[in-house]
Amino acid sequence: MDIKQNIKAVKEKISKSAEMSGRSAGEICLVAVSKKVNTHRIVEAFKNGIRVFGENYAQEVRDKFKIVEDRVGEKPAWHFIGKLQRNKVKYLVGKVDLIHSLDNLSAADEINKRALELGVDTSVLIEINSGGEFSKGGIDFNESEDFIDQLSELKSIRVKGLMTMPPYFDDPERSRMYFRDLRNLRDNLRMKYPNIEELSMGMSDDFEVAIEEGATIVRIGTLIFGPREN
Repeated sequence: MDIKQNIKAVKEKISKSAEMSGRSAGEICLVAVSKKVNTHRIVEAFKNGIRVFGENYAQEVRDKFKIVEDRVGEKPAWHFIGKLQRNKVKYLVGKVDLIHSLDNLSAADEINKRALELGVDTSVLIEINSGGEFSKGGIDFNESEDFIDQLSELKSIRVKGLMTMPPYFDDPERSRMYFRDLRNLRDNLRMKYPNIEELSMGMSDDFEVAIEEGATIVRIGTLIFGPREN
């Protein structure tokens, strides 16, 4: 497995998909999902141009954060993309640049509390359960405006956009309607909340379709790092 070649291939696909939708590849943030990936491979990805890494588990952020920074001599950007639990927030605030998966007020209150203690702001995306799947996190489309209204009362939280994980399909074209729906929701919300710009949608199996439908952030793991470690 050649991480350098994998990154090159992914970036070429991003550029092609962006061009097809009349956009620039520079508008799209590539998050390399490093869940269960050892720090040696993360450092290799950094040396080959990756600057943003996404973790699913708060403890992995805690454990990898300083090791990777020391090895590369600078601070990569870390995004948290997994299920957000209140008792794990302490490992994230002040370390991650963006939390993708905020979907409840309990976790939001804890983020705000920790951020106030540290004197920082925390940027978040609202996770939308676009497929209505009980097994996945996220709030309903119809609850999003009320939820953001409540978050606006929390001084240290900055809502930057939306995230979704549609149902899995063998054919990525079947994900298109879910990505389009999220983009439309974002556009409607921006009438009231102009700072809501980001759309985190699309992973290794369907990111090209997601980009065509307006994704600003794509989360790519296996196409860069190969199969996850146990």
